[in-house]
Amino acid sequence: MHQVGALSTDSSLTSDFFSHFNTAEREIGTALHRKHECSSVSRMMSITCFYIWYFLCLGLGLACVVCVCLWNSHWRGGFAWDGTSLQFNWHPVLMVTGMLVLYGNGAVLYRVPLTWGENKLPWKLLHAALMLLALILSVVGLCAVFDNHNAANIPNLYSLHSWVGLITAVLFATQWAAGMAVFLLPWSPASLRALLKPQHVWMGGGLMTLGIAACISGINEKLFFVLKGSTNGSQPYSQLPAEALLGNSLGVLIVAFGLVVLKILSTREWQRPESQPVDVTYTPLLQEENQ
Repeated sequence: MHQVGALSTDSSLTSDFFSHFNTAEREIGTALHRKHECSSVSRMMSITCFYIWYFLCLGLGLACVVCVCLWNSHWRGGFAWDGTSLQFNWHPVLMVTGMLVLYGNGAVLYRVPLTWGENKLPWKLLHAALMLLALILSVVGLCAVFDNHNAANIPNLYSLHSWVGLITAVLFATQWAAGMAVFLLPWSPASLRALLKPQHVWMGGGLMTLGIAACISGINEKLFFVLKGSTNGSQPYSQLPAEALLGNSLGVLIVAFGLVVLKILSTREWQRPESQPVDVTYTPLLQEENQ
């Protein structure tokens, strides 16, 4: 009888142990499930928030291009390539479109979740192509203003706007060439790519800031030149005529666009997963084609 009682007690203890174990296991499983659900909801909210900012970026960029085209076609007489002021009108259009809008959209391309697939090559090429197109438009825009100034015997590179703009264009060209050589072509070692990537990203944001400064200073300079009041028959800038309103609005749109781009670039949750500091691996162009 004593042995039967002992066995019954041991059986009860074993049963209680497994009962508590199963309960703990279920609680752990429930907690993990809830954590996974919270993580999924948080990720979905982050992606939704990103697309709100991204479509705002696209909308503001389009508004900038429309606004600068409207200004130079309606108030400044249109476009030509004959050394006159009509050739100069290409300068603000091409600089805003290239150095600002195309550049900004190229910079945020890797943040779009649809690009987070395993094959990064198409997005690398698209990023490089957008940046190259932005650079080409910027160079043509610089040629337009230099040709116009030379034809009209106007001095070049005397204003702060021209200094900031030229420095931005030179740094932009250097950034593109360095990015092409280091991140797309196969001869640079992985250690060099890992070392230069943070600098490349930082320079991208810096160039966006310089582009904003160059564009808004150029708009303000142009408005001061053309809205002189009685000397050329226009209303003075101080009276804020319709052209001044449009020019100032364009400046505000440019600042808003730049801030949205910088917001997208600086938010860690929207970085491409392999761009995190714990995973700074890169694949050159010719190697990635074989994957």
